[in-house]
Amino acid sequence: MRRPSRKSQVVDTNVLVVANHRDGGSYACARNCTRALLDIKKLGVIVLDNGDRILSEYRAYCSVSGQPGVGDSFMKWVHDNSGRRELVYMVGLTPAAGSHQFEEFPDHPDLGKFDPSDEMFVAVANAHPDNPPVLQAADSKWWGWKEALLACGITVEFLCPDEVEAIYRRKFGV
Repeated sequence: MRRPSRKSQVVDTNVLVVANHRDGGSYACARNCTRALLDIKKLGVIVLDNGDRILSEYRAYCSVSGQPGVGDSFMKWVHDNSGRRELVYMVGLTPAAGSHQFEEFPDHPDLGKFDPSDEMFVAVANAHPDNPPVLQAADSKWWGWKEALLACGITVEFLCPDEVEAIYRRKFGV
């Protein structure tokens, strides 16, 4: 029996944080994040940058010891498997001189005010040959950028879409 191919995904740090129940989000959102992280460990590939930017951000919010939460356990798994390309795929990012930090960040007029701290996730997805989706848990700003990102070939998978949309509408009056 042939094993199914592993699905590549980029994971925003907030997915790990929410899975650890450290953001005040709902139980349902934490459960969705937990499932997504466990699915990646079982059948997926996480895509990171080879400059250690994403992994460094994970380390800032999660414990490499793997304790006490699911996000911490995922962090340990990523760390322990970072040399296994079939589980942790690395792409290179090129520093940019323009309005964005990386050459790999897509050029779209509606992305001009994209959060610089999140650009690495989009750039990594765009640099990967398969343009894997970016998993997003709780950052409502992404809701406003989803159409522009999609127009550039970047899919955002919202793990808590109802909550994110409600927060976005409340914050931005849309």
